[in-house]
Amino acid sequence: MTAAPKKTLSLTPPPTPQTIGGGSSFPGIPTIASPPSSPRLKDKVCIITGCNSALGIGRASAYEFASAGAKALILSDFDTSNLDNWKQDIEKLYSGTEVIVKKVDAGDEEHVKAVVKLALDKWGRLDVFFANAGINGTMERVYEVGKKQGKSEEEFMRTMKVNALSVFLATKHAANAMMQNKPNPSGSIINTASVAGLRSNAGPTDYSASKAAVISITQTSAYQLAGTSIRCNAICPGIIETGMTAEMYKAARARGSVGKIGQLNPLMRGAVADEVARVALFLATNESSYVNGQAWAVDGGLSAGLPFVPGKLA
Repeated sequence: MTAAPKKTLSLTPPPTPQTIGGGSSFPGIPTIASPPSSPRLKDKVCIITGCNSALGIGRASAYEFASAGAKALILSDFDTSNLDNWKQDIEKLYSGTEVIVKKVDAGDEEHVKAVVKLALDKWGRLDVFFANAGINGTMERVYEVGKKQGKSEEEFMRTMKVNALSVFLATKHAANAMMQNKPNPSGSIINTASVAGLRSNAGPTDYSASKAAVISITQTSAYQLAGTSIRCNAICPGIIETGMTAEMYKAARARGSVGKIGQLNPLMRGAVADEVARVALFLATNESSYVNGQAWAVDGGLSAGLPFVPGKLA
């Protein structure tokens, strides 16, 4: 009997992104999917934190929310150097969306309280709060933290403040605002976590701990808001090309090895921020009305199983 020929896996090349927006002094947003086909966020008032990065999930989400017909967007960040550019670009592309930019320290309660109050004072409601602000953390092994920068507890708590306390504050003040929505309390609170909050070995100790806290705050809050129609969900990105990972991508491109980024997930590639923004958009709309208390991985399949080793499928 003649042995059957051995099958080889044919790899599909990664999709080529198109771009949304952009100007003479700033880039457009790479996007793989087509634009939303309906005004899924019509009449919705939305706040997004962590919007300043040109490559970031916050910026990409702002454009997606506007393209889906959001009534109003408040774009915020501690660094506001790019926000006026995003405002002008969004209002040019999507004339039905009003955009306000505001400097916000997402880990400061008075700042968060003030940005929520701004939405209530101007539009009388808040429908979506996307708590997206975050930092990388120390990028060191647990036994090395503090050797370079100073006290390890201060570095750890700074990461927890920016990444986890910010989500607690967003949930607290957004929920109070959403309870005032007429005719009934309702709204969507979306928090950026990470696969590092789901599994180990995806980030340093302080970053991973902070993102695990984001997931816990999200799920606990969903139950504490039971009966209000206010939903709380977390998004857990994997390898995404954003401001946080820009140096890694830059170094990989210089070495000619950018194609290896993301090779341990089944899609065998990294993602662009808009691929995460599409999930944020879904969670912001009424289309996800029965999705609540979830930690939604957007990671190419990385967290679905054990590490994938190319050529070792059996």
